[in-house]
Amino acid sequence: MFETLSLSKKDILVWIAVLLLVSLCAGATSALFLHALQWVGEFRESHLWIIWGLPVAGILIVYLYKTYGSEANKGNNLLFEKFYRPKTAIPFIMAPLVVVATLLTHLFGGSAGREGTAVQYGATFADYWANRFQLDKRKQRIILIAGISAGFASLFATPLAGAIFAVEMFRMGKIRYTALIPALLTAYLAHYGCTLFGAPHTHYPTIQYQLGFSMDILWAIVVGMLCGLATRLFVASDYVFSKLFKRIAHPYLRIVIGSLVIMTAIYLLGTTKHIGLGMSTIVDSFYHAQNSYDFFVKILLTTLTLSIGFKGGEVTPLFFIGATLAAAIAPYIPVPWMVVVAMGFVSVFAGATKTPLACAVMAAELFGFSVLPIVLLATLAAYFISGKKGIYSAQRNFRIL
Repeated sequence: MFETLSLSKKDILVWIAVLLLVSLCAGATSALFLHALQWVGEFRESHLWIIWGLPVAGILIVYLYKTYGSEANKGNNLLFEKFYRPKTAIPFIMAPLVVVATLLTHLFGGSAGREGTAVQYGATFADYWANRFQLDKRKQRIILIAGISAGFASLFATPLAGAIFAVEMFRMGKIRYTALIPALLTAYLAHYGCTLFGAPHTHYPTIQYQLGFSMDILWAIVVGMLCGLATRLFVASDYVFSKLFKRIAHPYLRIVIGSLVIMTAIYLLGTTKHIGLGMSTIVDSFYHAQNSYDFFVKILLTTLTLSIGFKGGEVTPLFFIGATLAAAIAPYIPVPWMVVVAMGFVSVFAGATKTPLACAVMAAELFGFSVLPIVLLATLAAYFISGKKGIYSAQRNFRIL
């Protein structure tokens, strides 16, 4: 089950150097990125007129990717191509380009996340240093996983979940043990490095809960199943919007028309709670009920935003979808409110990324390890109900390492 790498003293020094460099780059970038995200979010909410500039931001993003992006426009799917076929290059421009594009998306009112950005710059740094040290294909794959782990862990302040997520995502829910130790090292190093830079991480409530062999188990499965259905809706919505807007061949026209639809939706809704990251709504869901339609609106706005060419990722919107859905049904479920929301928070994410273990561990790191057993039941239920398709179209299910 466990594979080992035969390492000389020189190999060990090379591994230490590469992991340290990847961790430093990812941790520092995450800190700067989080500070910038906080600033653009606050600026947008205090200057709402800027949302009317969304089409202009879209045109600029398309221009940047057409002019400088090349293969970087594939986003996270390029990382899967790199893992499955190591000859695939990750252009270094991907890191700064995705950061700038994500900040523009959030500044002007797009509904997107930030995980895709962190995963992409973490992988970019990993690929860069792996090539500089001339590592072979097998080691390149491991460093790639370590880079993704560093980006994810430093962004969300969840190093254990970051490591598990990075090794779990490449095999549809199955762990690649070979890469786990390097992924753990980079995750913790990048996380601590990001913390030293004073990154503004979101703080969630600590939950005290004891799972008994009672109806709570059944309710956890029910919540997970509902989240799995929400995942299916997200994936289907993304497919429909992508197919619909691909009929508009010109990328500039596509993103302008899509932006106008988003702006119209924001105007008709009369609120900005469904755009940007939506962190205040996510945190509020742990204390108050949410509208029954909030999760659905977020699904539509996020899949529309990303399908027309804006950048950022899906994970934080998936947190929003899961948390608001759970907060809407929590009054009817005889399980502590915060526990229900904690299950929803990560279960839609689990179904969408096919990483149920990482998502359960993430909940434990964010809310306290007492929730791990019941959240794991929910994430597994969501994983099985969500179907074979997730948000990563290039994700495969076969053994390489």
